[in-house]
Amino acid sequence: MLKEIRIHGRGGQGAVTAAQLLAHAAHIEGKHVQAFPYFGAERRGAPVKAFARISENPILLHSQVYNPDYVVVLDPQLYKIIDVTEGLKSNGVIVLNAAKPPDELKLGGWRVATVDATEIALELGLRIAGQPVVNTSMVGAFAGATDEVSLESVLKAIKLNWRGSAGEKNARAAELAYERLIKGW
Repeated sequence: MLKEIRIHGRGGQGAVTAAQLLAHAAHIEGKHVQAFPYFGAERRGAPVKAFARISENPILLHSQVYNPDYVVVLDPQLYKIIDVTEGLKSNGVIVLNAAKPPDELKLGGWRVATVDATEIALELGLRIAGQPVVNTSMVGAFAGATDEVSLESVLKAIKLNWRGSAGEKNARAAELAYERLIKGW
């Protein structure tokens, strides 16, 4: 069955890379995948979206994701300024980078899972241009919240994309997010 994921972030946070890692992890498991960005002339810090699709069957659809099964939010403030729930299916799940547990976020009516990916990035020294890198943590959190991909496949995808200490740090970030994820259901 086709599952669609929309990833919200800000330019420079790695939303596109998160979509690609998620698709790569699903591909490792033998699934059919797509991953692609949606942005215009945005600059670093502007809201951006990326999409991924995962299916047991070939994917013939080639449009944006309008009615996602899952929404992943990389920036902890973004859900306050844009409607990240737009088009989300009624049984959908939101995986949010937040220091607070799901029940404190005023996103009632949705299944919400949170993890403090920013804290994990800072703890591990994962920064680019001084900003915490949260995308790999959020892919690990997605694995824990949805079971659409295994943590093992996420770790393998990360280590295939980054070698050496960068791969190890990013894989550890995914593991910690998987372990620290708080499900609100």
